[in-house]
Amino acid sequence: MRKDVRETLGHPFALCLTHDVDRPYKSWPQSVYYALTDPDPSHLLSMVPGQNPYWQFETIMAIEKSLGVRSAFYFLNEPDLFTEKSLVAWTQSENWIQQFGRYDITDSQIASIIRTLDSGGWEIGLHGSYQSYRDQFRLAYEKAVLESILGDTIRGGRQHYLNLDRSQTWRYHAEMGLQYDASLGSSTEFGFTHGYGVKRPFDDGFVVFPLTAMEVALPDPDESPEKARRECEQLLAEAHENGAVMTVLWHLRYFNEREFPGYADLYRYIVERARELDAWIGPPGELYPHLTEASVDGLQEEAQGNKVLRDTA
Repeated sequence: MRKDVRETLGHPFALCLTHDVDRPYKSWPQSVYYALTDPDPSHLLSMVPGQNPYWQFETIMAIEKSLGVRSAFYFLNEPDLFTEKSLVAWTQSENWIQQFGRYDITDSQIASIIRTLDSGGWEIGLHGSYQSYRDQFRLAYEKAVLESILGDTIRGGRQHYLNLDRSQTWRYHAEMGLQYDASLGSSTEFGFTHGYGVKRPFDDGFVVFPLTAMEVALPDPDESPEKARRECEQLLAEAHENGAVMTVLWHLRYFNEREFPGYADLYRYIVERARELDAWIGPPGELYPHLTEASVDGLQEEAQGNKVLRDTA
């Protein structure tokens, strides 16, 4: 007998909170560029040793603790251009872009925050490097390194830049033991483009959490605060109406109020409104066990016009 996920969760819909850890440090090329294009002196001040405007872990932790929720942090292990790539790669601009702001995941400060987050109840996941979506060995290596730092296994993650070769990348994820991926989505559009539930590309326990909204795709909350809140309110209402799994992505740097005013408040607003609507709120990895009993079938249900989450029993 099929059971509705709303009954399984005891909530009308689910809100999954995620953060991609791309650049926890602001690189000097970024600081120089912004200083030349923006008169705000804070860009130059960020070049002073000890100033880390993009290191916003404690800010996020404080916000989420105050709201009684937890989220997922996906950590990146981008190959070093100078020691891990060929000389030919040095001529490709995309590799320099990835190099600027790159961090060493094994660095003591990064390893420490990973363990701190984990001990505090936050999910730690994999943020597959730029080319790893088509490189199974690199992806497996990154997973192994992250798990060695964490001292535990990870459930899932998201590919950098949302890079995805759907069947191939997801097959890599499943074969190396990941239970889910959260790369299906857009950095320029928001909404339930891929349906109201998770996908099961192999019709088994591996699931895909479609991305509903990335912060940069939403209206700028500093320029149009009412419009930004209105769009988020509509997304939440749609999720509530359709028993959806809604997934949002906020990068660390957007919690830096000086450079990205209004984004931290918009994030807090989404969580507060979701809580008022009695949503289940947390990281995808925490929701995943519920999906083993209450599946969200993305293809069949949509074909039938059914927008309600269902199980596979």
